[in-house]
Amino acid sequence: MPGIGAHCYELRIPDREQSWRIVYHVADEAIVILEVFSKKTQSTPLQVIKVCRKRLAAFLSAAGDGEPQ
Repeated sequence: MPGIGAHCYELRIPDREQSWRIVYHVADEAIVILEVFSKKTQSTPLQVIKVCRKRLAAFLSAAGDGEPQ
């Protein structure tokens, strides 16, 4: 998901009544789950994108990789 950062992806899981999304980042040392949410509209909610960016930045900072791309 380029709107969040490099190496970020979305896994889509259809369910009977709703669709689930898992947003994750693939790093050399880990796969980081940034957010899991129920998707009810076509677009990803802005609040979810903000949370994912914040969590990605925290991970990259702790891992010593610097800022998200």
